Amino acid sequence: IFSHEETGNMWTYQRDIAVQKMVRELGVNWTEYPQFGIQRGPTDRDGWSRKWDKFMAQPLFDVPSRLGPIEGLKTESLPRQEDLGLSDNCPERQRGGYENGLKTLESFLDERGENYRVEMSSPISGRESCSRLSTFLSTGTISMREAAQSLWSRQRELKVMASEGEETGMWRGSMSSFNGRLHWHCHFMQKLEDEPEQELENIHPFYAGLRPRASEDAQTAARLKAWSEGRTGFPFVDACMRSLNATGWINFRMRAMLMSFASYHLWLDWRDSGLLYAQKFTDYEPGIHWPQVQMQSGTTGINTVRMYNPVKQGYDQDPEGSFTRKWVPELADIPDPFLQEPWKWPDPKETIPTRYPARVIDHVKAGKEARDKIYAVRRRDGHRDIAKAIAAKHGSRKRR
Repeated sequence: IFSHEETGNMWTYQRDIAVQKMVRELGVNWTEYPQFGIQRGPTDRDGWSRKWDKFMAQPLFDVPSRLGPIEGLKTESLPRQEDLGLSDNCPERQRGGYENGLKTLESFLDERGENYRVEMSSPISGRESCSRLSTFLSTGTISMREAAQSLWSRQRELKVMASEGEETGMWRGSMSSFNGRLHWHCHFMQKLEDEPEQELENIHPFYAGLRPRASEDAQTAARLKAWSEGRTGFPFVDACMRSLNATGWINFRMRAMLMSFASYHLWLDWRDSGLLYAQKFTDYEPGIHWPQVQMQSGTTGINTVRMYNPVKQGYDQDPEGSFTRKWVPELADIPDPFLQEPWKWPDPKETIPTRYPARVIDHVKAGKEARDKIYAVRRRDGHRDIAKAIAAKHGSRKRR
């Protein structure tokens, strides 16, 4: 049996254990090939980045012109979307295919990526300035090795241009940032590879039971639904979620903000919000998703608590209000000073809650309560000792 190594959900991990047991009993050889820079088996984070570079520098395989059927083997057609009972709820998603993946890679390295470093945080500019390779990488349409080697070739080209006195603008800095992001991609996947339970259990055990589950509390379930549908009453938050629901993609900073808002301000359990969240992304990658979900929820015990102010993010990332108005058309005619805080509009009766929901919580009060609860856990005896062990296992470092 030949397959690629998969760092997937818990069910794929348990499937692989079952397959391993089966082939051992049958005396069949099973060969797995790594698809990313993930190091399977006992790992040590010391020098992890150097090993990643070495793996990505290995020669590329040629893309086959066609794959012929194996003689004498009965084959079946791939199932259609309708056969699987799936509906299309993402009308503006990226289109797939190797050619589209290659065009996306080339356009980023040669045309779109110059302002990557400074524009990737905005949902407006990020749509063009981000690489947009994540969907192709997560589905295997193009390989991480192909992306890395193409990037390194571009960096060498820019270095020569700079040495000859040519103007390179912001290209070199942006490509350096992108190189870090490619490493970061596999660094987070390595976390789930080393600890598959991160999909189901708090990384730091002291946070178990901290938040109510949606199945046990009606108010929590209502908040989860409002968050998922983009109807929380916070315009910028809702705009980001509606954009994600329609396109299957949003830039990383906004992903972090949406998860942080769910976990802190709405006080939702990350397993409930994280599962709904995973279903929205066309570039869903379990090894990135679940460690990030826990990181943005404050349950790792080792990361800084990042609590994004949902109103301030709207002012910072959408100063002209164009993104918010596009995705929350109910507020298209609201005056600029009140767009991100419609509850402050002197005459809101026509907008709230008739056309647009009232905010589900007071974000200032909810943020303070969440911060107090999280730091109360962090101050408990024994928390720091466990956190040190987590950092030793999952932390990123070049050397000990």
